Amino acid sequence: MGRKRQESRGKKIKPHFWVFCEGKTEEAYVCFLRSKYRISIDIVPKVAGSNIDERFINRYKKGKPTHKKDIDFLMYDADVLEVLERLKKIKTATLLASNPSIEFWFLLHYKNQVANISTNECIKELSNRNNNNYKKGIIDYKLNEKLNTKSSDACKRAKQLQTYNNPSSNMHKIIKILEDIKKEEKN
Repeated sequence: MGRKRQESRGKKIKPHFWVFCEGKTEEAYVCFLRSKYRISIDIVPKVAGSNIDERFINRYKKGKPTHKKDIDFLMYDADVLEVLERLKKIKTATLLASNPSIEFWFLLHYKNQVANISTNECIKELSNRNNNNYKKGIIDYKLNEKLNTKSSDACKRAKQLQTYNNPSSNMHKIIKILEDIKKEEKN
């Protein structure tokens, strides 16, 4: 594996997050989370679903400082069944999947969506609700504001949906971990 990170005496070590994701939008969202929660997150973008496995993750982390508290995440769209099945087999990482795409997770910050929806419909909804042209890979000011203020609403809505089905998102898992770390810091 990698080198071990040392705990400072008298200080608690925070987990380091390793997020393997498939696209620019996921990368932008992880950057948003890193900024909001001020936690160490390594982003490994644009790893094709067919190429990622536990060996790839271990090879990527080899030689990098690691700790037993570190957490690996896979942030992918769940709309391609073959890729989803491959990702589910990776037991060393938590799968964060949105179906049809991460834009659905963003949409949950605005409304409860329980009927099937396509990525294009999600993008259209986001554009309409923000009165602008939503672009993949960019979190603009209006979307940033919603992601900041309506996260708990999105988490509640996502928990009501059946994971991996259209529509669904389990991004609430990473939000819960980040919120727990934030609360722990305050105490």
